[in-house]
Amino acid sequence: MLPKAREGVNARDLGCPPSPSQIRRIWPSALAPLRHRASLALRRGASPGACPASRRGSAPGGRGPAGAAVPRKVCPPVAQLPESLPIEPRGPLNARVQVPGSKSITNRALLIAALADGETTLAGPLASDDTDVMRDSLTTLGAQFDTRGDPWAVVGTGGRLRSPSNALYVQNSGTTARFLTAAACLAPGPVVIDGNPRMRERPIVHLVEALTTLGADLSIEGEKGCPPVRAAGGGLPGGPGRIDGRQSSQFTSAILLAAPYAERDVELSFLDGELVSRPYVETTLAIMRDFGAQAGWVEKTDAHGGGDCIRVSAGLPYRARAYGIEPDASSAAYPFCAAAIAGGSVSVDGIPPNTLQADFRILELLEQMGCKVVRQADRVTVRGPTGALRSLGEVDMNAFPDAALAYAVVALFADGPTRIKNVWNLRIKETDRLAALETELRKLGARADADRDSLYIQPGPLHGAEIDTYDDHRMAMAFSLAGLRIPGVVIRDPGCVSKTWPHYFDVFRGL
Repeated sequence: MLPKAREGVNARDLGCPPSPSQIRRIWPSALAPLRHRASLALRRGASPGACPASRRGSAPGGRGPAGAAVPRKVCPPVAQLPESLPIEPRGPLNARVQVPGSKSITNRALLIAALADGETTLAGPLASDDTDVMRDSLTTLGAQFDTRGDPWAVVGTGGRLRSPSNALYVQNSGTTARFLTAAACLAPGPVVIDGNPRMRERPIVHLVEALTTLGADLSIEGEKGCPPVRAAGGGLPGGPGRIDGRQSSQFTSAILLAAPYAERDVELSFLDGELVSRPYVETTLAIMRDFGAQAGWVEKTDAHGGGDCIRVSAGLPYRARAYGIEPDASSAAYPFCAAAIAGGSVSVDGIPPNTLQADFRILELLEQMGCKVVRQADRVTVRGPTGALRSLGEVDMNAFPDAALAYAVVALFADGPTRIKNVWNLRIKETDRLAALETELRKLGARADADRDSLYIQPGPLHGAEIDTYDDHRMAMAFSLAGLRIPGVVIRDPGCVSKTWPHYFDVFRGL
């Protein structure tokens, strides 16, 4: 059973050092320069959580996609990282790694467990900045957590959330901001969701408008449709609703996750029938059903032209259970792409054959470029090509945009140009990723041109450069891959990987 925590104190904090997200939340914005340096130091220091092994020929940790799993050991402290990290070229590679648990699944499961009635255990979860702020916020809303080992234990609220007097500070975690905006409607009174300066530039208006069509009372207090956002609380009436799904699938997932606790069944349709990154919504629906919700796609015809919508039944709350978090597809993309760039082979353990995570689609692209992909029951291996990587020309990555950063770096080494298209929403991520990719790829000697929703990459004579990461974990991980082939690549602020994979550079060194 979970040890009882003091009100407002997460059980994992009893006897544990503060997390980077807690420090950022507590310190006032007036201390921003000091806070930045201190948070960098903290995120390079002790951080409890599941340890992603990286060692040649190592045995995998056992865990499944949805059920009891073999606990993994708790990580040692993250190795201290310098402000700038030189990358040493090397290859061919020969490594077997275990990536951390999926951020997408962890944060969905954390919210579901917090809404359920009873104690849930989560095996193989991700311990990172993004899951820190989700747990901290859910603790403030009334859930209890014990994350001192693996699995984590969560005592839920039965859908009865608190209304805190202070704003929930979500740093720059998009899943946390969006999921909690919808969940906050279930609280008895007002809840404010706020974040760092970049979060205050990331639009949330489409989510707020959709919740309003379902009867919720919310207001945006930031500029240009961005946080802070205030949910008045009092419940979610439900019924038919409509959402503009072209900007972020997280808006749709946010509504779905809260919908079992609505007063009426929720039927959510989509403006012009469009939904970006649909596989992430499929993942949300699958996890909801795993916890007892009744949710799925239905056909519907209405005055707006009909089309598919998603229906979630009210009155069927989540049931607490033991649940396993599968490895993170977005993280696995980097070791897979490392094999494509440097040659040799890299295996990632623990990947179930029936995974719904969208970013595993990058394996199809690597196969088409000439890599060999070997899929086994609980492991995937990528072997680099025997010759040059083949250019695929135009590649539509709308369904898995997070993998576009790693793929853009792979494209540097192809035998022709590449255009990554239909990825407009990269501009509203942790940074404007299209602009950042354009700038940093040019530094390495390639031609790179970004327009509204695509990125053109023309390989050229490549050379080393100092890479700015824009406090974006995926920029740091993606451009580290370039250093496997290009001498002189230096990653600035490598510690930003703590957002989703605090031990990334420990694993990277072991490739």
